[in-house]
Amino acid sequence: MASVALSAFCPTLNPNALSFSSAASERLKLGLPSIGFGTIKKNRRIVGFVCRAGSVVFRDLDADDFRHPLDKQNTLILRAIPGLNELGRALLGSVTEQVMLLENIGTSVLVSKNQLPELHQLMVEAAEILNIEPPDLYVRQSPVPNAYTLAISGKKPFVVVHTSLVELLTRNELQAVLAHELGHLKCDHGVWLTFANILTLGAYTVPGIGGMIAQSLQEQLFRWLRAAELTCDRAALLVAQDPKVVISVLMKLAGGLPSMADQLSVDAFLEQARSYEKASSSPIGWYIRNAQTRQLSHPLPVLRAREIDEWSRSQDYRYLLKRGIQSSAV
Repeated sequence: MASVALSAFCPTLNPNALSFSSAASERLKLGLPSIGFGTIKKNRRIVGFVCRAGSVVFRDLDADDFRHPLDKQNTLILRAIPGLNELGRALLGSVTEQVMLLENIGTSVLVSKNQLPELHQLMVEAAEILNIEPPDLYVRQSPVPNAYTLAISGKKPFVVVHTSLVELLTRNELQAVLAHELGHLKCDHGVWLTFANILTLGAYTVPGIGGMIAQSLQEQLFRWLRAAELTCDRAALLVAQDPKVVISVLMKLAGGLPSMADQLSVDAFLEQARSYEKASSSPIGWYIRNAQTRQLSHPLPVLRAREIDEWSRSQDYRYLLKRGIQSSAV
């Protein structure tokens, strides 16, 4: 019945209160999670598409095969909130859906075989590897590097990438971002993000205790969203099949310059991540780290880089690669 938009890689501050009054474009420029509602169909891949040579394709991949443990844990917590579904449906109507839909597709360029075909190829290939039907892809003019997914029940979901993100990343890195967004669709992340977000909006309208309830729900929402981002980073790795590609995306979004891309070092960024981990391991460091991250919708880039580096060395990841099918296409 409704829509969900998820920012891709960019961390944003918890806005205390969210509002429907601002335009959807302004919300997305800030990287705020837009409101959405409804179950996303996990459609199967398009039969007959040919992937790049040497890539591993996952014919029977399930979301739980790569879902992060914190994602599983926090999803269970959200499911335990009574009345979340019913209240969400009462707070969001079809008018809001239509506004968000038209706002996005009316100000972007639809990618296809005949329009930016290289980007189209990257999306279809990523969807094939993850065993999911590819959504529509739009490119939108914006100086803020970002990407997000919007899905409305009864309509085909679509991904939007900003022009500045396309300019910042290599083609392999851009495909990793698209795979990250596909991860949100594969895992039905929109359902729980939306439910908690809508309930938070409703709680803020209740005098007195409503604000306290909303703040508690937002903290839980952002805790879940940070965990969900770790899951989708894994989806990005399953497509890129090279941890340095995913880590390079995180590094560039943290402080990359297109004009000096050849001077960036993934190894140095990983060493920076290890330094942060060490500095925040003391009791005081842990407290500062928790205070630093609790108001963010996304984990810190250095923490995400460390997580994806560790998972790329794990038995679970290696098992998935062995279970996949090697493509011999050209």
